[in-house]
Amino acid sequence: MIASLRGTLAAKDAGECVVEAAGVGYRVQVSAHTAAKLPAVGEPVFLHTHQIVREDALMLFGFAELEEQRVFELLITVSGIGPKVAIAVLSGLRPHALARSIRGEDLASLVAIPGVGRKTAERMVVDLRDKIGLLALTAGGETAAPPRPGPLKSEGAQDAVAALVRLGYSATQAQDAVRSVADAEAGLSPEDLVRRALARLAKATPAGVR
Repeated sequence: MIASLRGTLAAKDAGECVVEAAGVGYRVQVSAHTAAKLPAVGEPVFLHTHQIVREDALMLFGFAELEEQRVFELLITVSGIGPKVAIAVLSGLRPHALARSIRGEDLASLVAIPGVGRKTAERMVVDLRDKIGLLALTAGGETAAPPRPGPLKSEGAQDAVAALVRLGYSATQAQDAVRSVADAEAGLSPEDLVRRALARLAKATPAGVR
């Protein structure tokens, strides 16, 4: 089992890199966050790694931070989440933000990640909310952000958030806008929530900025 790699960065792309160590080039799949932390090609690099061996493939996944590797290893224990989906999840949310979403049962933030549907998000919450531990408070030496309001519980509100995210707004923007509309008037349909939230976002966002 290859537990880590230390060598020279030979190549890098959005979702993978090649690390040359002792004359061997290792192709490593990485999240967007780890890819952003990689040095320039030709520079020394170190990655924590998780190796997966299958009949038809040998795959190596790399992580700039140990916390990201630990969350990856938790994610692939969830039914329906393979290593590539786990990398996509970690590209969508940093470990501490993902942990807070899981422990807070914030399905809207989870389904906003490409490749994660409602059923997968629900399985993540059920399987991991008691395992994700202190990552909900802090990860990678980062100080936890001040507590945000609790997640939107109604399915209609969550659907409205997901619709806004598909339109290009961040999960935080979408949740705040839908929450403000839902708090002002109860019983609105998801379509009405989306329309009124869009009106609020248009007022709050300068033209051309999202």
